[in-house]
Amino acid sequence: MAEMQKTRVLDLLKTKGMLRLKDFLAEDIGQETLARLVREGQIVRPSRGLYQLSDAPMDASQILAEAAALVPKGIVCLISALQFHQLTLQMPSSVWMAIERTAWKPTISYPSIRFVRFSGWALTEGIERYSIQSCHVPITDPPRTIVDCFRYRNKIGIDVAMEGLREGIRQRKCTPDQLWHYAKKARVWTIMRPYVETEVAHVS
Repeated sequence: MAEMQKTRVLDLLKTKGMLRLKDFLAEDIGQETLARLVREGQIVRPSRGLYQLSDAPMDASQILAEAAALVPKGIVCLISALQFHQLTLQMPSSVWMAIERTAWKPTISYPSIRFVRFSGWALTEGIERYSIQSCHVPITDPPRTIVDCFRYRNKIGIDVAMEGLREGIRQRKCTPDQLWHYAKKARVWTIMRPYVETEVAHVS
């Protein structure tokens, strides 16, 4: 039975990339099996309650997958989304994630996560889902990310928002109409408009 469980764990992780403890418990796989595989070096625990194969490939998006696995309803946003879309040179020390306004904020030691709260349309519009390490990771799309950066400029800095806007326009990852659409909803178009007009003029 133990060997069958070990084989099942390895097969699941090869397919899924990363899984939480409760995912294994749902498959009737005990904690002792996981602990034994960790001791044997076949799997690792990058964060409490999260498991992956020890030889799983690592890339810059790995930390986003880990965060998404630990906060299933979270949305990668702000500087972390800018970095994912290659719209900034910033390397955030924490993963920026949005959660629903009234949701419980989990306490996670690793990876470091900084939370903001979204509500209404902000939880559903302009969100793309990517498969990273076989995890489904919700990330705000480029125009939505840029608007959010202006909306939360007091948290992340206007310079970061400006860099995202400049790169978004230069790389054609957003259009003025898309920015206007989200900025009107977020009530920051009055603030963004002169910056958008300036950047559009530069690339015209």
